[in-house]
Amino acid sequence: MDTIIDRKKLLIRLASIVTFIFAINYVAMKFYWYFSIWYFDMPMHLLGGFWVGLACIYIFSLKDFNFKFILKVLMCVFLIGFFWEIFEILVDKSITQDSFNILDTTSDMFFDLAGGGLSIIYFLKRIVYN
Repeated sequence: MDTIIDRKKLLIRLASIVTFIFAINYVAMKFYWYFSIWYFDMPMHLLGGFWVGLACIYIFSLKDFNFKFILKVLMCVFLIGFFWEIFEILVDKSITQDSFNILDTTSDMFFDLAGGGLSIIYFLKRIVYN
């Protein structure tokens, strides 16, 4: 499929989404939602994966939106999510002294990738076909 990416429209959406994520994160930190609502990090990882996926689409911005492009975006989301999890593990071990939780890490990676998949669907529906 030959597509032309409207980079300006995508950049505005990226800025809006990251501002929204920062605002929710600020409120969540202020009211301790990450500690009082056990599942709160799941939608945050979904939003983060969505933003990273759109950012990867913006950075790569190829004219051909094909399966290879989708794999490249998902691999980028996976790698950034993986490195974020390493960061979380290091912070948990050194600052909070929490033990490693494989279920939480797996769940976070799943939601990162789900957000990346949603970014591809969103891109196809709102940017390409709009």
